Amino acid sequence: MTDRRFNEDEVAAIFAQATEAHQSHQRQLPSGEGMTLAELQEIGREVGIAPELVASAAKSLDQLGRPTSRKFLGLPIGVGRTIELDRKLSDAEWEQIVVDLRETFDARGTVKKEGSFRQWTNGNLQALVEPTPTGHRIRLRTMKGDSRALMTGGLAMLGVTAAMSIAAMMGGAGGAVSSIAQLGVIGAGMFAFGALRLPSWARLRRQQMEELAGRLTHRPLLPPAPDPADER
Repeated sequence: MTDRRFNEDEVAAIFAQATEAHQSHQRQLPSGEGMTLAELQEIGREVGIAPELVASAAKSLDQLGRPTSRKFLGLPIGVGRTIELDRKLSDAEWEQIVVDLRETFDARGTVKKEGSFRQWTNGNLQALVEPTPTGHRIRLRTMKGDSRALMTGGLAMLGVTAAMSIAAMMGGAGGAVSSIAQLGVIGAGMFAFGALRLPSWARLRRQQMEELAGRLTHRPLLPPAPDPADER
């Protein structure tokens, strides 16, 4: 075997299989654990990627913020993203963010400011700005309230249908079960209508928030507003 010569196709197949086996054995993370930047950089060195490029990519990913999710019966009823900025937002930058929010979500919304806290809200859709020791934190979040109401109402109607059907059969009114079942069909339809829209809605909102975070973190800093005292 050691003296055998392999042709070009065999060489490619051998290295592809060996690489896959190596990655499966060495790179699989224990449940609940992650990898440090140093560990990622070490992996990068093994495949010829400079440590500074790995660090830059990690920082870029971190700047996009941390996604959050809220589920109802296993379905994504709410999504969000938390973005940590290493700087303070100026009033002019906040105004630009509000314009971006209105264009992204096609909603005018309402703007409020209380001290160092700012917010833009449009129903369940919110953008909150909070102070941190190093800058500002921006929380984007929303919830599909109408779908939750439909799903809850549908489940309630199904429960009532089941109870009425049992009562009818025990009372000897089995013929009424078919009529009662119509309520169950309506309840199932309500639940399905609310549930089926959630995956595509959540996917769109996550994409919108990620793109907005990318524009926010890569937006050039605006110069500070001039002090009126300096213009005298």
